[in-house]
Formats: sequence, structure tokens, C-alpha cells
Amino acid sequence: MGALPVYRWRLAPDGYATRRQLRSQGLRPGGQPVAAQLERPRRRRGPLVAYLYRIDAAKPVRPMTAAKWAALAKANAARRICPQCRRDAGYVIPPSLGMCTPCAFPEPSLELRSA
Repeated sequence: MGALPVYRWRLAPDGYATRRQLRSQGLRPGGQPVAAQLERPRRRRGPLVAYLYRIDAAKPVRPMTAAKWAALAKANAARRICPQCRRDAGYVIPPSLGMCTPCAFPEPSLELRSA
């Protein structure tokens, strides 16, 4: 088992790409192992690391099927339903709150305001 070649930031040779770069080209790693490593130095901390894959060994992205589109729509709809009041919030509920904004921050009642 050999060590991965390590390149400095912006100095990787042609023929290598990160996952995001592959995806923008309509490709995916397709089960290939990491071919190289890219490091960006930082002050006072360890370097940022990005893994590189060979473009020639990458495979095309699988197309979305109707079932996958339906599952994605169902999952996104579930992220909009408030577990407290069971209504569609109209936006994705933040995980930090865990419920819609009206449930998380209810309006004080009128009797408490006048007192």
C-alpha cells in the first residue's frame, strides 16, 4: 500500500478532480479509490484537505427516476411540516428550533400584556 501523492493548493495536475468538480461535469467517482490529495495550508491549524479522483476513471451520474423524484419531493415536504402543530410552515423548519417559528415563539396572550 503506497502513500497518496499530495499536491499544494491550485497545483494539482490535469486529470484529477474533486467530487464537486466531477459532479459539475456530470460525473461521479464510481467506486474508484482516492487517487491524490490536495492540501491548502492555514495559519495556526492543520491544512484543509481535498481528495482528488481520476477523471478518466469517473463514471457518468445516474439519471433520476420517477420514483427517486417522488421520494425526494416527499422528503422535502416532510421537512416543512411542523411536528408540534402539524401544519405546513411554508419553509424548511430549522433543526435548531425543531418546530415552526409560531410554535417556537408564541405570541403572549392579551391578558398578560395588559397586566
